[in-house]
Amino acid sequence: MAAPAREEPWTVLRMLSWTQGYFARYGVDSPRLTSEILLAHLLKMQRLDLYLQYDRPLDMRELADFKALIKRRIGGEPVAYIAGTRGFWEHEFKVSPHVLIPRPDTETLVESALAFLGKGNEGLKVLELGVGSGAVIISIACALPGVSCFATDISPDAVNIARENAVHAACENLRFLTGSWFAPFKKQPMFHLVISNPPYIPSGDIEGLQQEVRCFEPRQALDGGSDGLRELARIIGVGGEYLLPGGGLILEMGFDQKEGVRLLAEQSGLYGSVEFVRDLAGHDRVAVLKK
Repeated sequence: MAAPAREEPWTVLRMLSWTQGYFARYGVDSPRLTSEILLAHLLKMQRLDLYLQYDRPLDMRELADFKALIKRRIGGEPVAYIAGTRGFWEHEFKVSPHVLIPRPDTETLVESALAFLGKGNEGLKVLELGVGSGAVIISIACALPGVSCFATDISPDAVNIARENAVHAACENLRFLTGSWFAPFKKQPMFHLVISNPPYIPSGDIEGLQQEVRCFEPRQALDGGSDGLRELARIIGVGGEYLLPGGGLILEMGFDQKEGVRLLAEQSGLYGSVEFVRDLAGHDRVAVLKK
């Protein structure tokens, strides 16, 4: 009598291949990359290690835990929240549903800030409004250790996550404060640069966003009011009063908000020039206002 066929083990490579096909059938973006990120997270490996240990079998506990991760992704939860981290600029940042997931477009904000500060920046003071995960201000602070950096956020949970990320990045020239926009500071010129990626999506557009954004990311970090300009207007309207002469206010904005931001800057009477920087897709993404 022939012995029963032995079931093929679920090795790393077999699991990656199966999960890629499963995600593809459900329309998950980047199914192979998503499979790699989630399995590497589960096994506490780098993605490269998955291929160095491609024939490693998964035990029953690992299979069950990975199935749970797959269900979360199929349910729309962003990969970054499942894995708990997201790469941005030169670091990996802890993320949670308390903060927006850092996006490649926002690296334009970092590039613009570094270009504005230039060389000879020792002792300059930089403030980020709405710090979230801390990805932007930590990237700047690490690149320019001689600059004194500050950051505020209305969410204590976001501030705690940003603090953890600063510690992980060994960033020591950065102080965090809890409060809405400029609230923790006296209204007086004190900063050479203020930066922010504020909420700028029109309220009516939020329901049309991808499920993983509208259902999982914090709405208060997305909703910019009826025209998307509400928070941009608040920051632009008083931002110049916190800037030293020649200081800059650098803001991320929606791709179609250039003229609205220009008008807000002109109406405030606080700025001498307004320039716009395009992201990698060619969209106007960042406004640079100079006092």
